[in-house]
Amino acid sequence: MSTGHNHSHAGHQHDHTLKLDHLNTAFIGGIVLNSLFVVIEAIVGFWSHSLSLLTDAGHNLSDVASLALALLAFKLTRVKATRQYTYGYKRSTIVVSLLNAVILLAAVAIIAYEAVIRFMHPEQVAGGTVAWVACIGIAINGFTAWLFMRDKDKDLNVKGAYLHMAVDALVSLGVVISGMMIYFTHWYWLDSAVSLVIVLVIITGTWNLLMKSIRLEMDGVPEDINVDDIRTELLKAEGVHDVHHIHVWALSTTENALTAHIVVNAANFSTFDSIKHDLRHRLEHLSIGHCTFEPELVSEHCGLVDCD
Repeated sequence: MSTGHNHSHAGHQHDHTLKLDHLNTAFIGGIVLNSLFVVIEAIVGFWSHSLSLLTDAGHNLSDVASLALALLAFKLTRVKATRQYTYGYKRSTIVVSLLNAVILLAAVAIIAYEAVIRFMHPEQVAGGTVAWVACIGIAINGFTAWLFMRDKDKDLNVKGAYLHMAVDALVSLGVVISGMMIYFTHWYWLDSAVSLVIVLVIITGTWNLLMKSIRLEMDGVPEDINVDDIRTELLKAEGVHDVHHIHVWALSTTENALTAHIVVNAANFSTFDSIKHDLRHRLEHLSIGHCTFEPELVSEHCGLVDCD
């Protein structure tokens, strides 16, 4: 079996490191800012009897935990592989993305319960104070989302962080509106109603993250990769007669791996190293950086049940 990686693309590794350095700053900044805001929201929420502020504070606290876990996962990706963990700890990013989704859904269940109880028994709320605090939330969450915008389409954890912060900014806007309406109309039930809207928004955003995380955790093909496209591309390589037994999975939320059986003619078997080099180069452009190829002659049969 032929294995290994194309070492002629060192620049890609350098760019990846730069991205992690940038994300390190973004995650730490997001954790500090949102932690401070959680304290402010919790204090003002208790003082003003605002469930929407306390709901948002609880949600932001779960975001702080999510950001901290994501930062830990990215730190672990830099840990070198060992004999026990031959791929290192890259997969921790997938575990964290799944854990983050579960944390959010658990928080949502508690928030929804409290909102329903308060909706049936509304309490007086200081609408003006609620609106001012929520304005601060728009600024903090919007800025934090901006920190992740650059890399949001490159990694599932980063996308999750970006979506959390962007949604939080929108939620804070909703709290501002409800706070102003409560201030002028004294419709205190609006506070609980906004909390329920926040719950629906969180569930909508989190469900997709949960499904993607489960897919990667189960070694499913990453969403942005098409196995048929991979096979078509590999068959374009000179000397390749057929490709089968293709397996694609995620090593982490940023790196994908592949194994495949490559069928070649007897005349090309001795030059399989050059064929392999070409195949790896083609796969790099399809977001696959780790690949293992097993060469076979046209006259051979791999003997595997799913070798079609």
